[in-house]
Amino acid sequence: MAKKKQTRTRSQRPETIEQTLVVIKPDGVQRGLMGEIIQRFEKAGLKIIGMRMRWVDETQAKKHYTEDLAQRRGQHVRDLMVDFLRSGPVVAFVVEGVDAIDNVRKMIGSTEPKAAQPGTIRGDYAHVAFRHADSQKKAVGNLIHASSDAADARNEILVWFNEDELFDYKTVHDAFTL
Repeated sequence: MAKKKQTRTRSQRPETIEQTLVVIKPDGVQRGLMGEIIQRFEKAGLKIIGMRMRWVDETQAKKHYTEDLAQRRGQHVRDLMVDFLRSGPVVAFVVEGVDAIDNVRKMIGSTEPKAAQPGTIRGDYAHVAFRHADSQKKAVGNLIHASSDAADARNEILVWFNEDELFDYKTVHDAFTL
């Protein structure tokens, strides 16, 4: 008999254990950086609880990059980002861990690769400045997306995953964090 999957609801997790969405964008996939990027999160003690690789259609891309982005940065920026997300396959995954949202943001580095510190994912593997991308009328290739706060994480996870696609399991890190 198959073992029944056990899931832990949000109310059962300690408040400091968070979930966040991470998307390796087409440039990260095409450069073969998926394993390196995923490994960084796992080595830091963060747990991947759901993952998928897919081509993103326009509807999905627009659910991810909402109208709010157009209001903040302009419709042309949103259009560039939607088109870029659709330019190749992506790997989307949900990361869980202590203060996962802030820790993942710290690990990926500044949104503008040129400003990202060495040791961060963008600092080590990307370098293009917004100015250059703007001059070429294209989205900046910054390899990766991560939710910016708890509200974005909740909304973005729902855009990419159904609840039954997220798994609860133990890692050796749990002994030190739970």
